[in-house]
Amino acid sequence: MFSTHLSAETHVAGTPAQARTRDYVIAQMKRWGIDTEVRTYDVWMPHPTSVHVARVSPNPKAFALAEPPVPGDSTSRLWQYPTVNGYSGQGDVTAPVVYVNYGLIEDYAQLDSMGISVKGKIAIARYGRSYRGIKAREAEKHGAIGLLIYSDPQDDGYVAGDVYPKGPMRPSTGVQRGSILNPDGDPSTPGYPSTAGARRLTADQMEISHIPVVPISYGNASELLKYVDGPGVPRGWQGGLPFHYHVGPGPVTARVAVTDDRATKPLKPIYDTFGVVRGSEFPDELVIIGGHRDAWGPGAADNVSGTVSVLEAARAVAAELKSGMRPKRTIIFATWDAEEWGLLGSTEFVEDDSLRLAREAVAYFNQDVAAQGSAFGGAGSPSLRQTIRDVTRLVPDPDGKGSVYAEWRRARAIPDTAEPEMGDPGGGSDFAGFYNHLGIPILDWGFGGPGGVYHSQYDSHNWMTRFGDPGFRYHATAARIGGALVLRLANADVLPYDYAEYARTIRQYLSPIDKRVNDLHWSAPTTALRAAIDHLEREAVAFDATRDSALAGSPSTDNLEKTNKALMRVERALTRPQGLRTRPWFRNLIYVADENNGYANMALPSVNEAIRAGDEALTRREIADLAARFNDAAQAVSDARAALGGG
Repeated sequence: MFSTHLSAETHVAGTPAQARTRDYVIAQMKRWGIDTEVRTYDVWMPHPTSVHVARVSPNPKAFALAEPPVPGDSTSRLWQYPTVNGYSGQGDVTAPVVYVNYGLIEDYAQLDSMGISVKGKIAIARYGRSYRGIKAREAEKHGAIGLLIYSDPQDDGYVAGDVYPKGPMRPSTGVQRGSILNPDGDPSTPGYPSTAGARRLTADQMEISHIPVVPISYGNASELLKYVDGPGVPRGWQGGLPFHYHVGPGPVTARVAVTDDRATKPLKPIYDTFGVVRGSEFPDELVIIGGHRDAWGPGAADNVSGTVSVLEAARAVAAELKSGMRPKRTIIFATWDAEEWGLLGSTEFVEDDSLRLAREAVAYFNQDVAAQGSAFGGAGSPSLRQTIRDVTRLVPDPDGKGSVYAEWRRARAIPDTAEPEMGDPGGGSDFAGFYNHLGIPILDWGFGGPGGVYHSQYDSHNWMTRFGDPGFRYHATAARIGGALVLRLANADVLPYDYAEYARTIRQYLSPIDKRVNDLHWSAPTTALRAAIDHLEREAVAFDATRDSALAGSPSTDNLEKTNKALMRVERALTRPQGLRTRPWFRNLIYVADENNGYANMALPSVNEAIRAGDEALTRREIADLAARFNDAAQAVSDARAALGGG
């Protein structure tokens, strides 16, 4: 029911349809007896008013950019959002076309080595291997006056499988929309919330694109690329279209034109919703689960599936309340607006409530594409990875062959001596404000599978019922995991962080640093940092023994509260107020998205970015700074042990 209603129409942030999803979510929470809140932020988010792409020569042709209706899919016939990348620049440009592969930094280096420039040209890049905002940044940086981005059939089209509606992959008319904003949050209020009266940057002061950037289908891309001549593509640049690719420039010339409403209505309201269940013993300690409501189309997978998971978890907790079982800690069920535009809703909330969250948030659980297949995967803070493994041992897998954990291991052929690999919280979804900005532990999980309708009008209820999750069994399972996680954290006498696993995970990142430093013939030893991480592990092992002994007895509520407050300081100690040297909003020094990729995660970024900058002295300072912070984290664990009566 939830999925059918929420994916009934395209609901892009800033539109009336998205306001209707707000009302629906709030109505469900109220119906279950959960207290609700809505926060509104006015964000700088221009919507396109027109978009045109044409082949000017040879053989002039104006392209139909909208995704045409598909038989059997009713939402494909409804209004759809124009095919313009969010935060595209405005402009009307005509120029020769240059194919730039994935538009990566190394792709432009390859073009330079071939003597080919995109200056004054229109670049065409395929999606994949990097965040689209990096593609736009690099195209503009290298002098392109426009950028077209398409999903190559080799990556998610007919090369990968049957296309929709016959199969789950992207048809030739499918388009991947998406934002090209690189910073997180409203670009007009960087680092502070977009509340009433907030000071705002002007457009020329914002970190946004200044060239028109338009996503197109691979059907349209082929109508440009098949005419591009010049050198044949380097090894690895050939895609899946049925001809040999060339780099250009020309002889094909294209026109790209985009206008938007930034001059008349640049600010648009966005709405975060909250369902709040107040805790009985530690009401000021917060366990938060959230997912974004907005989409570029109907959004059945991205992210109605995540919203459904949050709603189902809320309904389960509401049922516990009705039976008289109130959680010890406060649980917040959040749905975020404008995630697709650059994590706007969650970022504005975190910036708005940063003092309270830094002091009181126990954990944040994120649901982004909770179900579009059967393959389970998880990501998050090393301190909570054992917790999700424990929970998935208890939740049955929909295939009926055992637990989610057992199927996770079987599907990935994990040996008995190892655990399934989990992803790192580098960025790219709504956990970023909580983890990357404030150092709050996070988890993210979901069920994936083959698909090519990402950010398309075809990410619909019809696609989901046919290919993604027929029967919605994996939606329900994702929600069961979410409900179990929030209740486990909300009711734990001692918060179940595993800082021994945390230390062991971080230690593995030191050897690559040592190798890079040695290869540069620098003197920047990690000895002190290694010792500090060892110190954290020793304290964590000692704490675990004290905790187990104390919980066998009857520790006082006061001692438990002091213990948990100390544990909540551990990962905060591994942040710094001034943030990373190149990106001050990112305060967490353990994981971050690579600023030159966006999808790739970087561990220990303060150190690794100093090495990348070629600064030996800075590298030594960053290593020493990080070592001191790990010692502070170890002291927080020691304080937690003392609060429980340990030595």
